[in-house]
Amino acid sequence: MNVYETSSIRNVVFLGHGGSGKTTLAEAISYSTGVITRMGRVQDGNTISDYDKEEIKRKFSINASVIPVEWNGLKINILDAPGYFDFVGQMEDAMSVADAAVIVVNGKAGIEVGTIKAWEICERRQIPRIFFITNMDDPNAKYMEIVEQLKERFGKKVAPFHLPIIEDGKLTGYVNVVKMGGRKFTDDLGSYTERDIPEDLTPELEPCREQLMEAVAESDEVLMDKYFSGEEFTYEEISMALRRSVIKCDIVPVQIGSGVNCQGVNSFLQTCEKYFPSADKAEVMKIATNLETGEEVIGDFDWNKPVSAYVFKTIMDPFVGKYSLVKVRTGVLCAGDTVYNATKDVEEKLSKLYVMRGKNVIEVQKLYAGDIGAIGKLASTRTGDTLSTKEWPIEYHPTTMSKPYTYVRYKAVNKGEEEKIAQALNKLTIEDLTLKVVVDDENKQTLLYGIGEQQLEVVASKLEERYKVKITLEKPRIAFRETIKKKVQVQGKHKKQSGGHGQYGDVVMEFEPSGDLSKPYEFEEKIFGGAVPRNYFPAVEKGIQECVKAGPLAGYPVVGIKATLIDGSYHPVDSSEMAFKMATVLAFKKGFMEANPVLLEPIALLSVTAPDKYSGDIMGDLNKRRGRITNMIPTDTGKQIIEAEVPMLELSGYSTSLRSITGGSGDFEYVVSKYEQAPADVQNRVIEEQK
Repeated sequence: MNVYETSSIRNVVFLGHGGSGKTTLAEAISYSTGVITRMGRVQDGNTISDYDKEEIKRKFSINASVIPVEWNGLKINILDAPGYFDFVGQMEDAMSVADAAVIVVNGKAGIEVGTIKAWEICERRQIPRIFFITNMDDPNAKYMEIVEQLKERFGKKVAPFHLPIIEDGKLTGYVNVVKMGGRKFTDDLGSYTERDIPEDLTPELEPCREQLMEAVAESDEVLMDKYFSGEEFTYEEISMALRRSVIKCDIVPVQIGSGVNCQGVNSFLQTCEKYFPSADKAEVMKIATNLETGEEVIGDFDWNKPVSAYVFKTIMDPFVGKYSLVKVRTGVLCAGDTVYNATKDVEEKLSKLYVMRGKNVIEVQKLYAGDIGAIGKLASTRTGDTLSTKEWPIEYHPTTMSKPYTYVRYKAVNKGEEEKIAQALNKLTIEDLTLKVVVDDENKQTLLYGIGEQQLEVVASKLEERYKVKITLEKPRIAFRETIKKKVQVQGKHKKQSGGHGQYGDVVMEFEPSGDLSKPYEFEEKIFGGAVPRNYFPAVEKGIQECVKAGPLAGYPVVGIKATLIDGSYHPVDSSEMAFKMATVLAFKKGFMEANPVLLEPIALLSVTAPDKYSGDIMGDLNKRRGRITNMIPTDTGKQIIEAEVPMLELSGYSTSLRSITGGSGDFEYVVSKYEQAPADVQNRVIEEQK
């Protein structure tokens, strides 16, 4: 592959709802530009970007993949991102290095939840974008209806650059609204020739053209004057104005095509050249900090500066190997360079440099600022790290990733494989930052966190397929607590005689609620007349310390208890610290069970954000989960933030339920805020399970 300078590079991410046709469009572009000699199909599992065994098996994208294509002196790095919401971390990896976006919309389905989410992330990052309406070869495709939906949903900045030409029920070409010319598709490589504009398209064409001319006029005061004086714009004025407006996100073009038939591909490539910015001209900049001086640095893609690169993704594959995918932000990265990982404070030697095309690795000698490539076998470098020079030690601020809230307990199917599973999971969490493994010592379980249940199922499948180890996914054990509701007085006596010195400890204690659930216990002594010598007080407290680790009711930690030593007796020979500790343990167990013991369950403060129309269904579902609605906050975007207190026990499977209720448009987050007494039926069930 040729080496390209910054001005000739475009980094374009494909976004959209799962199944909208992103991978097929990427395949068509690869075919049209000669990267592949025949088009693969998602259904057949032979596309260039969906190469992972899980993707082939499930027939949808799970990982973000890079497909560099060369066209007309440009290098276009296509980042094919998953559309399914469980794999949002992969989409965020791709977005962190994209300078423009294509939101792919299915010509039959129209606007879907994934379309809206793609728009929202583009808005947050202020990234130039176009809509590409695919599947336009389908007789049921509804282009103008979708265009109106897009305008209604996203505003007047949505502007159709194309109108489809349908003849005998088939897509044969399109009208280029910018150039006011007809185009006829001529082959299966996306090529076209010029043709006349059909007269029956005039009613649709005129308002589209007028909208474009208004957008051109609004981009410049001189052009505005020209527009109001009734003068016609030249093609150069229109083209330059539209380019400025697209880059500033003031206009979002709509184009058409068919990935399956490779139609509209050439016009898309022209859009990349004309309207999408090269990295150095993009509005999206990456901020870094100079670790030596503390000064802020802008990664402005100047290749005359010292080299710096951001690691946006890591591939850990037992067959392909380990690769760190980077975007060069300043300077020129060369094979054989020694770079400084400012994040980890280590130097790394780059033996070879590559670009990745799906799973295929192509060796290159250097990468200019703005380009995307891969480095093999870096020892310490991980996703989010910065590579720079020791003389210019800078660190780019890492991309904010979605936080995982769905979790399950996992166990090894075969004993003795726990260590292999831990190592394999560590590799998977390096690949996907939305995965997290947490060892819960308190409940003697290991938890696997992710965005949703489907992602966690894929992890279990990858462990078996890639690493030959099996796990089962189970409902996690909830971190209950135990406490008491009333005050009791009990005696605990430990007496043992077995020849020689015996053991003797005797305590009389009061147990009552302390009123502070944030602490396990409070200890006091009110001994009069030396009934228990002072030197045994620490042993009594040590007995309490051990007892509160696992309560007598169901083995959960004890909180909110006050223990007072009020009396007892001792033996001048047989008494010892161990004897008084054992006496305290006996008193605790007896007193706890007499003091109306109860289970406390963790309560989460849950925040759900979803379109207002789903509020009723969401609240109904939360009520079924014993939730209490505490607040409702409307947003400027027509959404509602619903805050509720919900027992953690009831949040199992919530991501799937919320997705089902809202069609995937709802998000949630939570924090454990407090403990409350669990209902009697819940207590009885948990106690029975613990037996």
